[in-house]
Amino acid sequence: MIKGNAIIGQSGGPTSVINSSLSGIVTKAKEFEGIKNIFGMRFGVEGFMAENIIDLGSETFDTMDGLKKTPSSVLGSCRHKLQNEDLPKILELLRKYNIRYIFLIGGNDTMDTIHRIEVYAKANNYDLMGIGVPKTVDNDLFGTDHTPGFASAARYMALSVIQAGILARDMRKVDQFVVFQCIGREAGWLVGATAAGKNKPQDAPHIMCFPERAFEKDKFLADVKRYQNEFGFVSIVCGEGIAYADRTPVSASQTKDKFNNVEFGAMGGMSAAMSLHRMISNEFGFRGEFQITESLPMCAADRAVGLDIDEAFMCGLRAVELAAAGVTGVMVTLERQAGSDYICTTGTAPLKEVAVRAKPMPDEYINNEGNFINDKFMEYIKPLIGPLPSYTNLNFNKVNLKSL
Repeated sequence: MIKGNAIIGQSGGPTSVINSSLSGIVTKAKEFEGIKNIFGMRFGVEGFMAENIIDLGSETFDTMDGLKKTPSSVLGSCRHKLQNEDLPKILELLRKYNIRYIFLIGGNDTMDTIHRIEVYAKANNYDLMGIGVPKTVDNDLFGTDHTPGFASAARYMALSVIQAGILARDMRKVDQFVVFQCIGREAGWLVGATAAGKNKPQDAPHIMCFPERAFEKDKFLADVKRYQNEFGFVSIVCGEGIAYADRTPVSASQTKDKFNNVEFGAMGGMSAAMSLHRMISNEFGFRGEFQITESLPMCAADRAVGLDIDEAFMCGLRAVELAAAGVTGVMVTLERQAGSDYICTTGTAPLKEVAVRAKPMPDEYINNEGNFINDKFMEYIKPLIGPLPSYTNLNFNKVNLKSL
């Protein structure tokens, strides 16, 4: 058993349950005799390099318990792209604070960060246990059935599209269409989730535009016209990263972040939803709306799913259990068991694989036309987000003067 201190960090965008994973790590670390002190990185690895380090071990049980239902990233986040020249400084600080356990909660880029730190420490004969804890609303992490944070964001999006669809239905004499944009650069998991509350063909949404499918303008406009003719309005859901066959973004964004990821709609540019809105208006002369939630699904604690909170906490607990057992260089995963009843356990995936691979929506979850999900996806998503509300509509019985 390696004895020393532990440090925890959060990176990238938040989720509504990321703090539940933090709570799980701290709770379990307090029970493990190999960990003397529990530290926190204030603003991720960037804060760590500036020695902005806090004492998490001094926080009370009530505080840790309350974090399970607290939105955003309580430690503070960063999007610092780790450079090779950063590694000696990080190792120096690991030695200085006698840190032997490092836990980072995040997505692909975060898993790359912890992988590189763990490998560098090993190459320099420094014993360090590095475990990644998954987090992303995009649900695109390799090796896990789903990610903590996805279920809550999926529920947020499903509820939003249900309610916006009812509004669009009743306002169809004013606005003939509505475009709803989901976050997710290259994965359409949240796009698909918006159909979870759809019960009838006329219910929203009607058309889905997935990042996994090349956008075809003519086909899209034909679908818009077909559904608008049929229902009097059309509800469209798109991923922020939808692109043409040559991979040109529909948003035409060229701005990139430090990790070389395209920032859709950044710097005053046009978003995918705005682009589709303009496309439809120019073609048909329709009036319509576009709705872009951006970071709201990442921090809506009021719509968080209880299952999601519990699984995020479970991942935090498991991370410490793995480190205590001498396991390093892995990310905790969620594994759904076969069967009609939803049962989920934990597993592991190598950090080096998670860091370089992504998990787009599988073809088997998208219909043959490429513009909607299928029943198999509904079987996947419904246990995660739980039951959704149903709303009442009128029968619209016309007045019969003869019966008056």
